[in-house]
Amino acid sequence: MQPVFVILGATAVGKTDLSLDLAELIDGEIINADSMQLYEGMDIGTAKLPLADRRGIPHHMLDVLDVTQMANVNDYQVAGRKVIDDIHARGKRAIVVGGSGLFIQALLEDMQFPPGDADVRARLEQECEDLGLAALYKRLMDFDPEAGAKVNPANARRVIRALEVIGVTGQAPVTSLTALPEIVPSIRVGLRRERPELDERITKRIALMWEQGLVDEVRALEGKGLRDGVTARKALGYAQVLSAFDGEFTLEEAPERTMIATRQFARRQDSWFGRDSTILWHDANSLTAHDVVALQA
Repeated sequence: MQPVFVILGATAVGKTDLSLDLAELIDGEIINADSMQLYEGMDIGTAKLPLADRRGIPHHMLDVLDVTQMANVNDYQVAGRKVIDDIHARGKRAIVVGGSGLFIQALLEDMQFPPGDADVRARLEQECEDLGLAALYKRLMDFDPEAGAKVNPANARRVIRALEVIGVTGQAPVTSLTALPEIVPSIRVGLRRERPELDERITKRIALMWEQGLVDEVRALEGKGLRDGVTARKALGYAQVLSAFDGEFTLEEAPERTMIATRQFARRQDSWFGRDSTILWHDANSLTAHDVVALQA
């Protein structure tokens, strides 16, 4: 199997343009690895590339979930690997692009998932709605502080998943923070920019989102059940607009709050990817598609 190219890095670092250039150069197809771009209709706030701007290059794993569904890493792993096999079977090259580190790791490495239960998950989602995420996280910490410490207390999806595993198996999930054996051979290319430059790019991206109509997009998705989506409603930008709708702050304050949260998120992405010693890091300002191809030599 030819290795899969992976273009990864923090939000707004410049992954999209490089991936398009690479796909044109090697006759490739792109597989999305941004968990929020899995959602249909969440376009502006996730900086999803419009169809007209994709240069005719096939993009996969976009718009595959309704906003009421939970983005599930196990489901992504299964579906994503089928896409890779299909791309290679047609003589093309697969290019994975995104910033969701856990999804990338699950796609490429031998990450195993304990059994789940839809009824247990639904009950936990309702409890999260009724009692609040903090109460569920406390339950997790009370059961297994070591396992709980590996879960971001602000990540509803992971807290609920951990409690689901406990409910089904009676044991807390084992979370690996180290590299696992690779199932899909890959060349992982990480893009970096100096922090002030990245922060400025984030600021400009958020301003553009508001110009493009993010508030209207959130309002439309609210009518399609966005508030019922445990994962989708927490997405950057969407969460802030919903909070503004609820009167927690004004709509005029929402862009600034989104910018702060996005900068914090970018730092967490850097921390996650920093654990992966297989990533080949390059300056986003100078790396070209030809440089990426040369890395497989």
